[in-house]
Amino acid sequence: MIFQKYSGNKAFTLTEILLVIIIIGVLAGMVIPNLAGKSKEARIAAAKADIEANLAVALDMYELDNGAYPTTSQGLKALVHKPSEPPEPVNWNRAYLKKRVVPKDPWKNEYVYESPGTHNPDGYDLSSLGPDGVKSADDITNWQTDS
Repeated sequence: MIFQKYSGNKAFTLTEILLVIIIIGVLAGMVIPNLAGKSKEARIAAAKADIEANLAVALDMYELDNGAYPTTSQGLKALVHKPSEPPEPVNWNRAYLKKRVVPKDPWKNEYVYESPGTHNPDGYDLSSLGPDGVKSADDITNWQTDS
């Protein structure tokens, strides 16, 4: 039999390991700041989509069937369960939201609903309190703001 004598060292040196760690650190330093703002932007976009499309379509379908939007006291839950308080919707026969649950905003807060609206007196006001969870300049709304 032929045996080959092992004479070389095939392990990484400390310098090579440190070089790889430095390269990974530099790459992470370039990528992480770019991704950090994307999460906030994605949440804002999701809230806008709920307010301007998902909930808006459900509220409009409710209004078409029943002649009026749910009142403030009936709230968005009227899109999932038939309200028992006046004015009772006469043509409510199904949930208006596909998942049969009123969604929360991306920060896990309830959407703020008011009908008739202060900003939209002929319709409704719908908003998310945004990342800070309190009424402030970062709110996402279905009305135009001056800022």
